[in-house]
Amino acid sequence: MTDGGIGKADIVEALRKVKGPDLTSDVIALGLVSEILVDQGRVTFAITVPADRAEQLEPLRQAAIKVVGELPGVRDVVAVLTAERAGKPEPMRIQSPRPDMPRSGTPSVPSSAQMAPSAEGGLADVGAVIAVASGKGGVGKSTTSVNIALGLAASGARVGILDADIYGPSIPRLLRLTGRPTAAGGRTLKPMSSYGLKAMSMGFLVDEDTPMIWRGPMVISAITQMLNEVAWGTLDMMVVDMPPGTGDAQLTLAQQVPLSGAVIVSTPQDLALIDARKALNMFRKVDVPVLGFVENMSYYICSHCGQTDDLFGHGGTRREAERIGVPFLGEVPLHVDIRRNSDAGTPIVVAQPESPHAKAYCAIADRVIGRLEAERARGGAKPPPRIVVS
Repeated sequence: MTDGGIGKADIVEALRKVKGPDLTSDVIALGLVSEILVDQGRVTFAITVPADRAEQLEPLRQAAIKVVGELPGVRDVVAVLTAERAGKPEPMRIQSPRPDMPRSGTPSVPSSAQMAPSAEGGLADVGAVIAVASGKGGVGKSTTSVNIALGLAASGARVGILDADIYGPSIPRLLRLTGRPTAAGGRTLKPMSSYGLKAMSMGFLVDEDTPMIWRGPMVISAITQMLNEVAWGTLDMMVVDMPPGTGDAQLTLAQQVPLSGAVIVSTPQDLALIDARKALNMFRKVDVPVLGFVENMSYYICSHCGQTDDLFGHGGTRREAERIGVPFLGEVPLHVDIRRNSDAGTPIVVAQPESPHAKAYCAIADRVIGRLEAERARGGAKPPPRIVVS
């Protein structure tokens, strides 16, 4: 270590003191440690263990946390157990030893019944869970998620928002939220709050510039904990800002979270619509109702002269929605006020509620509510999980 800093080599040396599952060799010699990340005193790493011995080997993880946490310059540690089962990694546990962070449970939850949270937190009192997704990044999904959530809240609903985009969490910046969540008791966190929304994001737990160099199972583990180990309380709706794309993390999230429906965001051009179709087909494969398409950056409005221009084309998302028989929820322009307020953490719906842009988002939110009601009437929307005490 130099200048009080700590490097991966220091972590490796410390972990050589931790015996592996065989109790003869250490976890480093056995090649069980991976994903070591050191950033400003925060240390993250994964330990691979046999799936059938995960619970038994919990002391191994605790020992690893202890030896690394005792190193000078280490502020906190996140240790993850991952297991290999039939050639596919399975998430086991994720934990930070910081005193203000609760201890985690086992987030491997292949069914909605297993996802039912304890009375301390979770989705038991959430009326509907709405995914906002995109087939690719860069189409304004997070900005759309926040403004739709605020539009839902403006209608009088109690709304929460979960930032499931682990690799690029934007919700803290968009809602101008700083600091860290506090413990609600036991292993449950209190959500943060802004503009009437309850919010949770990995961005509250790591610095903004910290890269999340995690495998898919670790991502799913973290998302599951943010759902089930947060005191969401009673909500009418929860908006989930999904990771972009249609990979394993997105598919697993769509299968494991009791989604009432999905909103797909796209820009008008053909290249973006190709990926929007993939997102649509992903939700269809897991029987999640698609509530509709939103066209973001639908057209450009000059802030000086008010002239409009179709930089990315216009109406492509509406035409695609009509072609494949999916509702079109609305369009939002590319305008400097939306961008400026998003960067400032004052979303357009709260900063300029009477602007045409805010009204466009609120109209989309109203249509989302209508689509949820229609899906429930025909039995398409999944009900939220409930705890039944007999």
